[in-house]
Amino acid sequence: MSTYPSELKPDLPLIKAHYAEILCQLVEEKGGNRSAMLAAANLRPAALGHPDNLITVDQFVALNRAALKLGGVPALGLEYGRRLKFTTHGALSQAAVSSDTVEEGLRVLIKYFRVRFIYMDLTFFIEGNDAVLELQIQHDLMDLHAFNVEVVLASIMDVNLLLFGTRLLDGGECRLSYPQPDHHEAYRALFGETVRFSQGVNQLRFRKEFLTLPLALSNPVTRRVAEEQCERERQRLEALVSTVERVQRLLESVQSGRLPGLEEVAERLGVSARTLRRQLSAEGMKFLALQDGVRHERAQQMLAGSDMSIDDIAFRLGYSDPSNFGRAFRKWEGMSPTAYRTSRQSPSGAE
Repeated sequence: MSTYPSELKPDLPLIKAHYAEILCQLVEEKGGNRSAMLAAANLRPAALGHPDNLITVDQFVALNRAALKLGGVPALGLEYGRRLKFTTHGALSQAAVSSDTVEEGLRVLIKYFRVRFIYMDLTFFIEGNDAVLELQIQHDLMDLHAFNVEVVLASIMDVNLLLFGTRLLDGGECRLSYPQPDHHEAYRALFGETVRFSQGVNQLRFRKEFLTLPLALSNPVTRRVAEEQCERERQRLEALVSTVERVQRLLESVQSGRLPGLEEVAERLGVSARTLRRQLSAEGMKFLALQDGVRHERAQQMLAGSDMSIDDIAFRLGYSDPSNFGRAFRKWEGMSPTAYRTSRQSPSGAE
């Protein structure tokens, strides 16, 4: 199993050095040794001397591990997240907080989130009466999973508290995918009493009517300039990633229902449908083949690992007619979904 998503090259310099510098300062305050941290991450002190310097993902991951070992603080991720003030994120925060409303700011944050947090995805959606921010960690470094979630959600929450005080906590909720840690009281101090552990997701939820709240720092000129800088950074980052990998990552981020079509994917990637089709063709791939690949993999997982009905699986995959799913699956596997499920659940089909 790979430790990073396929499109991420961990030996490339992609992380702003000042994120590492802030973490080193925090651990030093807790009695940790900066030199030991830098040595563990194979970093020279000069590498952190300028905020525009970049370090590799591998170096930052090694630094995180050293911080947890040397910092001696169970809630280190939460404390580190609160140190990442909105000014820390530069153009990303400037673009978000200079938007007109909370919703506009969130959409800017979502669009450019990966220019700062390269191995994480942040999504935003409405569910019932809740507006939901959901964080997904795109690596298999399980020893750092909770730490990374703490850092990002604490940083977002700290900015919320700066802009709105405790207002967004009214009716809000924090849901976390992992079991309750020993330092759970530190979570309640930051997120309020409605913290839920072992939920299978990492989410900040608040009442959707708050989306229309105006932002006190709204400034269209500042927003435009900051977004232009974010866009340049996004383009630089995506130049390191193939079009096939970017499209596949976007399709895989849709958890259920209809996968976005070519036009929608092209819009989200900031290109025309014609350009996207040409880029995929240059890499020897067709868009429909990528869609089918995602559906195929999910169908296999749900048939083998759940007791959902075939009709429900078809619906979850975006098929309005289960017979269309059946035909597609026979094309993929040479057997019906029912036969595949039976083969996977029988002793001879077990892995």
